[in-house]
Amino acid sequence: MIQERIKQGIQDSIDLKQLLVSDTEMITLTEQLVDLCIDCFGRDGKLLFCGNGGSAADAQHLAAEFSGRFYFDRPPLYAEALHVNTSYLTAVGNDYGYEESYARMVKAMGRKGDVLFAMSTSGNSPNILRAVAAAKEQGMTIVGFTGQTGGKLAEHCDYLLAVPSKDTPRIQECHMLVGHLICELVEEGMFG
Repeated sequence: MIQERIKQGIQDSIDLKQLLVSDTEMITLTEQLVDLCIDCFGRDGKLLFCGNGGSAADAQHLAAEFSGRFYFDRPPLYAEALHVNTSYLTAVGNDYGYEESYARMVKAMGRKGDVLFAMSTSGNSPNILRAVAAAKEQGMTIVGFTGQTGGKLAEHCDYLLAVPSKDTPRIQECHMLVGHLICELVEEGMFG
């Protein structure tokens, strides 16, 4: 019974990735995101990432791939996950409400031409939506990573990567797959 569940989980992940690999719009969008990041870094801009729960972990992971390294040693790129300062996060949550936590940091760090990666499998997280609103005010480009519907986030993104699923773990696995591809291709495109 457990082995069958394991096999089914792996198969579900494979099936969803098969949908991605055969989706020409998704492939084109991923290429556009690579170009967007290269352009942003080429203008001395930065990438900011935000997410909740597992998506926060994914945001932090992807920011680290850009600012550290991916496949090879090269100069660091300015990428930051907005939740890594717990003193800030808890103070703002206490003083202004959790919904404002990312928005205030976007206002402090974001500049015109920077890119915000907003990660929410539902697309309806209030703190993510407020971060996106703040990023728009700053003149940033918004990239949403969501699930199938895109939720409320969909209407506020310049680019929307909506994984065609409603299953949160499978969506997050695909976010990381595409995120890693973007990291790899940006690194190669900039430092080849």
